[in-house]
Amino acid sequence: MLASTPHLTLYKQAFDFALPRKMPNPFATHPHEICQLTMKQLEAQLPNPENMVKGKMFGILAVQTADGQYGFLTAYSGNSLDIESKLCFVPQVFDINHPNGFFKYEEEQLNRINREIEQLEKSDVLTCLRKQLSELKNKAEKALKQAKQNMEQGKVRRAKVRKHTRDNTVLESLIKESQTEKSRYNKLRKEYKQQLTILEDELHTHHQNIAALKQRRKQQSAKVQQQLFNSYIFSNARGEKKSAWEIFKQSGSQLPPAGTGDCAAPKLLHHAFKHNLRPVALAEFWWGPAPKTEIRQHKHFYPPCKSKCETLLGFMLQGLPLEQVPKPNRQSITLIDDDPYLAIISKPAGLLSVPGKTEEESVYKQVRCLFPDAEEPMIVHRLDMATSGLMLIAKTKAAHADLQKQFLNKTIEKQYVALLHGSLKARSGEINLPLRVDMNDRPRQLVCYTHGKPAHTKWKCIAQWQGISKVLFYPQTGRTHQLRVHAAHPDGLNAPIVGDPLYGKTHNRLMLHARQMRFRHPHTQVIKCYTLNEDEMPDWLEP
Repeated sequence: MLASTPHLTLYKQAFDFALPRKMPNPFATHPHEICQLTMKQLEAQLPNPENMVKGKMFGILAVQTADGQYGFLTAYSGNSLDIESKLCFVPQVFDINHPNGFFKYEEEQLNRINREIEQLEKSDVLTCLRKQLSELKNKAEKALKQAKQNMEQGKVRRAKVRKHTRDNTVLESLIKESQTEKSRYNKLRKEYKQQLTILEDELHTHHQNIAALKQRRKQQSAKVQQQLFNSYIFSNARGEKKSAWEIFKQSGSQLPPAGTGDCAAPKLLHHAFKHNLRPVALAEFWWGPAPKTEIRQHKHFYPPCKSKCETLLGFMLQGLPLEQVPKPNRQSITLIDDDPYLAIISKPAGLLSVPGKTEEESVYKQVRCLFPDAEEPMIVHRLDMATSGLMLIAKTKAAHADLQKQFLNKTIEKQYVALLHGSLKARSGEINLPLRVDMNDRPRQLVCYTHGKPAHTKWKCIAQWQGISKVLFYPQTGRTHQLRVHAAHPDGLNAPIVGDPLYGKTHNRLMLHARQMRFRHPHTQVIKCYTLNEDEMPDWLEP
């Protein structure tokens, strides 16, 4: 079997758990036991994470052969391994790095255009023209300014003369003097304009040459991208074949992003279908140090990325029986307090704050039914779907505007309680890590000091037991996933919230709860403070 099916490793031991009859959904957050077992078997063959400069995403696909044996395939994400490993990984779907391939040739042509652009942009001629133009503009500005001042002074002087004389000869000479000064000024302005036009035309010619090269590069790059993604041919469980370009185009999605087809999941499925292997379970896990921007935990499992893999796998899994991800039971909100102007509710975990693209059930829908006469908009702020706790609901437009202003002015105080994986050394502190969305894997957030928005969190550890820390969070800003990222990131607390499938490990739920809120009532102006008592909070908040 190994000789006829390359890169396949057969399991030698019997399983003490049931294998799935249908393949688990790869985008489910909890991997099947067979994938967890396989990762443990691979650990000795992967490099020591302490010796790695950067980590990498690896993939496992448990399969069944045509004669009923079980084995697994392994892959890595990316088009180059750049680490030492004893594992026999499945090959690339398309070898982008082949020295004699079209991509290497086209890449060199694009690099040549880049070098031409760089040479033109840094050329001595261009630098000299810019300098000459700048100096001439300054010279012209000063000369014309001085000439205008002389004209104004002459005008004042002539006015004084006219005031004390009625001599026509003198008056005529003053008119001629004024005309001469205006003529001299216009001539000077014209001369400078002509000189500036000559330099600007030369500079424009150089800019046109650069723009033409950039347009040529853009067209060539688009052509290469299409050719590249037409070279990535994928099969699905029905035996159908399509290129990455066709898959994305026919799905109605935007064109494939860079790196499409080089992730572990599509490589593994492609190899399995190519060699008549039945996929049993698929999972990806991170090995080694986390990147500076993304939050990746060593040995943690993650679902395939959305931007590159969701569309591809949507095609590749067609014809393969999949286990359906069970929909969570949608619980109802709890009304804590209300008056004619606002309401305080407790949101359960698993409920959206506002309707989503495919999910209508939400806090908004429930409060709309609860308060049918309330004015829009009612939702003042949001909690993540996985987060539970206190939310403010406005019943009038004036109350909504006032409360939103309080949020914008950061006068509303919020307190969250969370359980973290890890024992914290400090008892309290502050975290400042700017955040932005991961465009390739929404809704994940990245730490980004270039384009991220400021995110500030204060925290206090109130209990610890068996490697778990109970923490109070006081967010000073309200960025998406702020507390989750600040908890998990190495430059934050380096301790992900328990049950966080995006930044930590999955559990029965995300252990994050909006416990307390303090604000000024928009009508009475009285400071209000609501706190969920211990008996009203989820059971998991105590050891």
